[in-house]
Amino acid sequence: MIKYKHTLTYRCSLIALLFLLLASITTQAQGELDAYERQVYVQGNDTLPYRILYPKNFDQKKKYPLVLVLHGAGERGTNNESQLVYGAKRFLEEQEQFPAIVVFPQCPKDSYWSNVNIVPNAQGQRTFNFQAGGEPTRAMAALMGLLKQLRKSGNVDKDRVYLGGLSMGGMGTFELLWRQPKTFAAAFPICGGGAPEMARKYAKKVESFWVFHGEKDGVVPVEHSRIMAGAIENAGGDVKLTVYPGVNHNSWDYAFREPELLRWLFSQEK
Repeated sequence: MIKYKHTLTYRCSLIALLFLLLASITTQAQGELDAYERQVYVQGNDTLPYRILYPKNFDQKKKYPLVLVLHGAGERGTNNESQLVYGAKRFLEEQEQFPAIVVFPQCPKDSYWSNVNIVPNAQGQRTFNFQAGGEPTRAMAALMGLLKQLRKSGNVDKDRVYLGGLSMGGMGTFELLWRQPKTFAAAFPICGGGAPEMARKYAKKVESFWVFHGEKDGVVPVEHSRIMAGAIENAGGDVKLTVYPGVNHNSWDYAFREPELLRWLFSQEK
């Protein structure tokens, strides 16, 4: 009986130690991401929180590439923090090699980047009906306002503006491309989708596209990325499609680890 108590105490102590270690790692990661400054964009009655990373030794007299990264539906909110969960660390780790202004906006809980009608079925699956045209969502309208403000800041190289996003953000990427086809030099939509008939508006205006998706995605079917990549190619665009075999919806984990992602991205110029 005494031996059992000692074993139980040891296990509890070990579990407590593991929790402390995990909390320490999480705090350290959050501390690293504090390099992304907290800002809020206001447009009428709408607000759009965003985090912005400036290059080290930022020089107000210089112009830098601008990267806009759109998060997924799970990171919506107002804490101005959740949107940094995926991808932010990669840009931070390589900011010396690829100095740029990197922006992660946060979509409100009650909005969506893309103007898409999502219809669930009895099997728990969803059909995505992407709208070709129409008014932008409140989040997209605010996002376009923020982008305009950033491009007018005097610190952005307008020939090197890049766009990417995951899941809902991948859908927002395809939509923002047709809403502002002359703005971006390159785009990297991850496990998203869009209206293929709109690809003709931006396929030749954007220098290059790199589209990612998981083959076994049970949330947003991989066919959406295949259709969009095909539509861009058919419209004369330069597009690369990477499908990860056996990977579900978390293809962003693989995309953001692609060794050549940032080198490819920052090599594109209008």
